[in-house]
Amino acid sequence: MKKIFTLAVALIYFALNANAQKPNLDKIVAVVGNNIILLSELNQQYAIYLNQGNPADEKVKCYFLQQMLVQKLLKQQAEIDSIVVEENQVDDVLDKRMRYQIQRMGGQERLEQFLQKSVLQYKDEMRADVKEGLIAEKMQQKITENTTVTPLEVKKYFDSYPKDSLPDIGAEVEVGEIVLTPKLTKAEKQKYYDRLEAIRLRVKSGEDFGFLAKTYSEDPGSAADGGDYGFIDRSTMVKEFTAWAFKLKAGEMSPVFETEYGYHILQVIERRGEQAHVRHILIRPQNTPESLERVKLKADSIYKDLIDKRLPFATAASLFSDNKETQYNGGMLLYADNQTSRTTLIPVEKLDPAVFMAIDTMKVGEISKPISFKNQNDGKEGYKIFFLKSKIAPHKGSLEQDYPKFKEQAQREKEAKVMSQWFEKRKENTYIRVDDEFATCDELKLWVNKNTKSN
Repeated sequence: MKKIFTLAVALIYFALNANAQKPNLDKIVAVVGNNIILLSELNQQYAIYLNQGNPADEKVKCYFLQQMLVQKLLKQQAEIDSIVVEENQVDDVLDKRMRYQIQRMGGQERLEQFLQKSVLQYKDEMRADVKEGLIAEKMQQKITENTTVTPLEVKKYFDSYPKDSLPDIGAEVEVGEIVLTPKLTKAEKQKYYDRLEAIRLRVKSGEDFGFLAKTYSEDPGSAADGGDYGFIDRSTMVKEFTAWAFKLKAGEMSPVFETEYGYHILQVIERRGEQAHVRHILIRPQNTPESLERVKLKADSIYKDLIDKRLPFATAASLFSDNKETQYNGGMLLYADNQTSRTTLIPVEKLDPAVFMAIDTMKVGEISKPISFKNQNDGKEGYKIFFLKSKIAPHKGSLEQDYPKFKEQAQREKEAKVMSQWFEKRKENTYIRVDDEFATCDELKLWVNKNTKSN
């Protein structure tokens, strides 16, 4: 595929990963308008690059510095255009990043040992960099928001490929699924409710909520952190969780309540406008042999109706599937090959191995018998019924068969041109200086001109 110069992904990634701690003595390696870039900031990004297992290569710093220059220029324009990012958006990114890092490191204590500081301190240090990255991303979206491609432009883009250089498109499939999970009766769930109610009473009698969360909570994303979710807004969590989070006052605790994930108790630590700092304890009810047998009988019944043509697959998915992401999409699985678009056409090599095994011998239009499953991550189990809607054999890219792919590439290329033109214009009217140490970087030659020479 043609190489397309993209800014946002790398720019935001490194903004989110940058550690804002700076030594007392530092060096300014670049200036963009009234914004400076410190050597410590650049070295921090390089340290992260090394910590990810990449080979040592000082030249990579040139690329990092280029991305930082891009971000500063976008930020400067965002200030002129009065583009802002709400604090709850920053909190959301910070909280998600911390939960991911805690889970990746195997617990909060291990993460804090790695960082050599507390999670709260690290989040506070990262805040300015995260906010700046989000503002730059929002500015870039504004610059390209009216950029669209016509069918004629897509054809022109496709025709620009030498015929012997057209990309090879691998095998793709469209797959639908109906997911059926066991439903426990009230009697079957009662012991889990009672277990959590006993924990709630221990909190009310004075025991530490965080300690009990670490000991008993079955939420892998927050248990190691004492159940702490950080600040959430009204769009972050499922509705039952959100309802209690914004009903309670700071210091108050909810009764036991149920969501699709199980039973919770929730405590509000702090309220900040439309944000709530919360922690919770989760107990997940476990399936019984009886509940598994009930869902098996239901799956067999649905399968018979599908085979006997009494029920279209899309209708069955909307009526019975427990997968909310596909329930109202005819049950069709979606594939996201970038941050902006999703398609029902899935490269075979990107399929979940279990899905591939299920459809491997199926013919187009065929529906599988109910297949049992158990998710190793969250413990969910039940039955799935698959539908192989279409299968496209490997082929050379063609406009007729692969129009959406070439349209997306043409769109990205046009947006890249718009951004390049915008940068060229802004650089002419912006003071930019790059330190001599980096002025010879190939990536920075376009930034070092008559207006941007180092002193």
